[in-house]
Amino acid sequence: MFEIEFLGTGNAAQVPVWGCVCIACARAKQDNTYRRRSASLAIHTTTGITLVDAGLTDLAERFEFDSIERIVLTHFHMDHVQGLFHLRWSEREERIPVYRPDDALGADDLYKHPGVLDFQPPLSPFKMIDVGEFSITPLPLIHSRITLGYLFEVYSPAISAVCKIAYLTDTVGLPEATQNYLADAFIDILIIDCSEPPRDQPPKNHNDVNCVLNIHNQIQPKRTVLTHISHRLDQWLMEQAAQKVKAVLPNEVTVARDGQRLSCF
Repeated sequence: MFEIEFLGTGNAAQVPVWGCVCIACARAKQDNTYRRRSASLAIHTTTGITLVDAGLTDLAERFEFDSIERIVLTHFHMDHVQGLFHLRWSEREERIPVYRPDDALGADDLYKHPGVLDFQPPLSPFKMIDVGEFSITPLPLIHSRITLGYLFEVYSPAISAVCKIAYLTDTVGLPEATQNYLADAFIDILIIDCSEPPRDQPPKNHNDVNCVLNIHNQIQPKRTVLTHISHRLDQWLMEQAAQKVKAVLPNEVTVARDGQRLSCF
């Protein structure tokens, strides 16, 4: 078993944005299925759960202590780590390994007072680690803070096949080495930051639709799934649908929702 659950698919502001009256935020207030919380994943395997980022503040209510095998962080911006400040105070003797980029600052006092969080030595870009049921390869990204994406690879002996899923958030474009690595890897599913609708000039820290489609064309995954989505992108998609614009996105490019689950097999 290897299944990815989108715990959140939003940017730091989430959807709905507090105080906003745009059509996307109004829809999310009326229908919870359109709400977006901080971008993060839960990888479900037969042995437990791997959290990828911890931006949700209710992780302790969602998951039992014994179910979490490890936590993998993309970076230390607060919307990706704030849930750790609740988890660390458990009084269990066991500790949960936390894999991280090489960021000496961390977030607030997490390094100083980690509690049950066992921060591992910084991950090395492109150096695969085997965690049992799957492997993780860290991939450098382009962001305002040291940030890693990840390539998850899982082997299914039942069908003698390998599934490769890349998770790339937060980033604007990709470093050449990362793009080349993924282009050579034959990716099954590319999950990527797409915070903004198409712009004449790309954003500073996050992809817009133009950036993502360029990356999609360069890497050529079987499927691309958009995450880290702002209310501006949701609004743009709604406007395109209302105008009955055809082929807003290619058929193999879809938009994730909170709670959605993906699997290669």
